[in-house]
Amino acid sequence: MDVRGTVAPGFEAVRDAFVRNFERRGERGAAVAVYRHGRKVVDLWAGTRDVDGTEPWALDTVQIVRSAGKGVAAAVPLLLHQRGQVDLDAPVGTYWPEFKANGKDRVLVRHLLAHRAGLAALDTPLTPVEAADGVSGPRAVAAQGPQWAPGTDHGYHAQTYSWLVGELVRRVTGRTIGRWIAEEIARPLGLDFWFGLPADEAHRIGRIGPVEPPAGGGEGGTLRMRPRRLVVDAYSDPHSLTRRAFGAIDPFPDENAPAYRAAELPASNGVATARGLARCYAAMIGPVDGHRLFAPATLTLARTEESAGPDRVLVVSTRFGLGYMLHGPAAPLLALGSFGHPGRGGSLGFADPESGIALGYVTNGLQKGVTADPRSQALVRAVRSAL
Repeated sequence: MDVRGTVAPGFEAVRDAFVRNFERRGERGAAVAVYRHGRKVVDLWAGTRDVDGTEPWALDTVQIVRSAGKGVAAAVPLLLHQRGQVDLDAPVGTYWPEFKANGKDRVLVRHLLAHRAGLAALDTPLTPVEAADGVSGPRAVAAQGPQWAPGTDHGYHAQTYSWLVGELVRRVTGRTIGRWIAEEIARPLGLDFWFGLPADEAHRIGRIGPVEPPAGGGEGGTLRMRPRRLVVDAYSDPHSLTRRAFGAIDPFPDENAPAYRAAELPASNGVATARGLARCYAAMIGPVDGHRLFAPATLTLARTEESAGPDRVLVVSTRFGLGYMLHGPAAPLLALGSFGHPGRGGSLGFADPESGIALGYVTNGLQKGVTADPRSQALVRAVRSAL
């Protein structure tokens, strides 16, 4: 395996784990980056740019990272709160009056971020064209009645998160969330990260697709390696809240289509390099080349538990702060204080303030699993061993 990139002394175990992902865990093309205290200590890539191709993964290859982008999206309302533009305890309808319909007048901004809004699914799914048009999604969630009393319980808003958070940002700032991130986060930090891939960057993106992991090839978390009967039933029942939440766009879009890549869907179609994800998380917990995103109080908000216990959508127990998954059996990160977000099929971004670690991992080979891919978990274990 021709692995490119660099590893700082003491982090060689990460390179070893990265190589083993190709040898033992079915990796096709991937990259991993790690920052510690604002300094890049791992930057590796290998394999093919396309899951079904032969062209090598390059230094500047980017991929769709699915829900791993949710963590970057969540930074926007938190930064708006930090700047005094958003009150996390205000009703969403304060900023978005149409949202009050169907008993949602008491849904708070913090409920959106902690997956407590009760809007995990749509009664009528959107087509891929509607999902991407910037109008139909916000209109649908504004009209939708909640699936449970908002604020009383939590369930992963797998797709509706796009329109809930995206429209909130647009109403407050007058900018789309993709534009806000490009201007306020990506440009100052020099990140390769987009919601809405620009046409002049499209030549860099690889094709993603499903791959089967080798038998006995991984050691993942609860959702990946020890599916319970309830989990299996929830994903197989077309009428379950689980299926309806993940099926809020129907039919499932072609994620390799240029129109999908160009859309702004912060729940599912962030495009990034591994170093872009890692560098963004590094700036959430400390300065990176003079730039820092979160003030200490905002960092506390991101990783203070807001939701915990059985998840109405994912079925197993999950933990969320404001916009971020927190370390736990279903989504193992580095340590108890870690916060971040996985992407269904593999990708991962997170930070651990206590150790100063920020990690980004992207892949084009999407394995079955939601929150704890065995390849990313192997990399996390290797980072832990290096500390």
